[in-house]
Amino acid sequence: MSEKNTSTSMNIRMNKDVKLQAQKIFNDLGVDLTTAVNVFLRQSIRYKGFPFDVTLHEEPNATTMAALDNAEKGIDMHGPFDTVDALMEDLNA
Repeated sequence: MSEKNTSTSMNIRMNKDVKLQAQKIFNDLGVDLTTAVNVFLRQSIRYKGFPFDVTLHEEPNATTMAALDNAEKGIDMHGPFDTVDALMEDLNA
């Protein structure tokens, strides 16, 4: 698609704090918010979607949180194992 020297305006609404934080980041990178939005849109066109993963992250459940807590404290830790037999012995304990 050939781009001639044409442009158009777009108005969007966003949270004021989000805008200010984004402007600071992009200013630190040497670009203005308009340029950053244009980069995002061009990348979206190139990738035919978001140019990054968009996922829902679930909070860890109680079992995972307990395991993380134990790992930080060095409690109920297993391994490393030198042999498969040692691993199997620990699993069967």
